[in-house]
Amino acid sequence: MEQKNGSSFTGFILLGFSDRPQLERVLFVVLLIFYLLTLLGNTTIIALSRLDPHLHTPMYFFLSNLSFLDLCYTTSTVPQLLVHLRGADKSISFGGCVAQLFVSLGLGSTECILLGVMAFDRYAAVCRPLHYTVIMHPRLCALMASASWFIGFANSSLQTVLIFLVPLCGRNKIDHFFCEIPPLLKLACVDTTVIESEVFSVSVVVLLIPVALITFSYGRIIRAVLRIKSASGQRKAFGTCGSHFTVVSLFYGTGIYIYLQPSNHYSQDQGKFISLFYTIVTPMVNPVIYTLRNKDMIGAMKKVLCRGYDS
Repeated sequence: MEQKNGSSFTGFILLGFSDRPQLERVLFVVLLIFYLLTLLGNTTIIALSRLDPHLHTPMYFFLSNLSFLDLCYTTSTVPQLLVHLRGADKSISFGGCVAQLFVSLGLGSTECILLGVMAFDRYAAVCRPLHYTVIMHPRLCALMASASWFIGFANSSLQTVLIFLVPLCGRNKIDHFFCEIPPLLKLACVDTTVIESEVFSVSVVVLLIPVALITFSYGRIIRAVLRIKSASGQRKAFGTCGSHFTVVSLFYGTGIYIYLQPSNHYSQDQGKFISLFYTIVTPMVNPVIYTLRNKDMIGAMKKVLCRGYDS
């Protein structure tokens, strides 16, 4: 490609793991299994939350949103990766790359905000139990979920425009398995310091403000739980929050590693494997964490299965 502006490209080449042919074959099998489990697990949570009236609560409303997010997020990258792992053609059109960055970044940003909202929900449930139904009114829950989606995709719109305004001067080989900000910036043929600073600043807001809300919520939750005198009460309170805290730790740990480290410390190989973790492993593990550690979910699953068996 001889064009001097990325917008005139016909496409990009996603190098992915092409330098490791044997690893590609193993990854194809592993990722296909993980993807199918992700579809099954998250679809199950959404279906159970709809079918069981006992799960028509704010906690499961937000959990359904999280599962839908994970389904969409995984689907925005993994099917294409599976095709590239099995074939010689690893190209993606310019428009496809723009769309993939916009969608995956929007969904990831939305999840950042939503996890903060879910932490606030757990804070209200544990620390304000008598006022919980008043605080977490269905209208407020819908508003907070909608705000999460709006802020997430507003952030994605801004960052996508910033990234694709950078001149690439004919460079079209992305050393990654999908279109993501750090490897795209590596293609630039101009100084990207200003763009990197802008992306870093926006990422700090999107990542660290929800982290601050989560830290505040769980700090108050721990204080409230420690005041509970009965051991069973403490176990129940920690149980309802433990699943969410585990998911938060997995998601934010990988996100902060990718987006909040200096570009000169960014390792392409490490970035690819960390990205694999939060694009496929975390969305697959989330349903397992929430269902195996949640008696309400297990009970709803048993009721649905027994109903199907009886019919």
